[in-house]
Amino acid sequence: MKAPLSGTATPEARPVRVRAGRLERHLGLVAALGGFGMIVLTYAPMLWLGVMSVSADPLGGLPGPFTLEWYDRLFTDRRWVGPLVSSLGCGVVVGLACAASGLLVARALPHLRARGPLLLAFLAPLFIPGVLLGAGLFLYLRVFLGLRLGWWSVFLAHFAWAYPFALLALLVTTTRFDTRLNDAAADLGAGPWRRFADIEFPLIMPGVVSAALFGFLLSFNELARTILLRGTATTLPLFEWAQATSHSSNVPLIFALATLVLLVSLLLIGVSFWLLFGRAEER
Repeated sequence: MKAPLSGTATPEARPVRVRAGRLERHLGLVAALGGFGMIVLTYAPMLWLGVMSVSADPLGGLPGPFTLEWYDRLFTDRRWVGPLVSSLGCGVVVGLACAASGLLVARALPHLRARGPLLLAFLAPLFIPGVLLGAGLFLYLRVFLGLRLGWWSVFLAHFAWAYPFALLALLVTTTRFDTRLNDAAADLGAGPWRRFADIEFPLIMPGVVSAALFGFLLSFNELARTILLRGTATTLPLFEWAQATSHSSNVPLIFALATLVLLVSLLLIGVSFWLLFGRAEER
């Protein structure tokens, strides 16, 4: 009896391969349907919010007739401008703080032996519910230390929430940096500051900008921690939440305002991901 040629399947093996191929196709179909379902679950509410923001009766349940009345009234009613300016200012400060402090850690962390436990410690706030973190800060700052809450406590809460995301964005670029470039520059006589400014920083700058954008966006849209630590401060999410829960005639304006904030946020998120991944692929 002749042995089967190399690379040819025996009659017994063919049904197994057919079943394996069918199982792979079924799993691929399930994965595709699951991915599509997640996309719909994530973006359908956002799309519905945009549709209802141009509806004459956004609280009626169904869209239509369509109108831009709420956007017109939004720019007539200026009460949201103050909270917007406050949120912008706080977001900028948080973004800059996240980028600056995250850069220091992200440069050193890949070269440490105990980087695993340290990274886990920095990322731990990601796994703590916002209400618990806000309550803990409130009890410590207000009850235990007796401090008056205000913008500084809002900044601390936002920074603790946004910093892990900023650090991850920076680690994407710092872990890719080839330290041999710095060694070569040092051999040519370049000092530490010159090496950082001329070689390292231009290569990791996409991560720095992305970290600042993540810090800004997470601070700008933060609500749960802000409620507990705001003192007398009022941010845009707080204003929207108060208006949405008041059952007043201003509720439809929140649809228009939230849609504009959502569009700007998605644009900045897209810029962040392009800086982190698109620029890297181009290079």
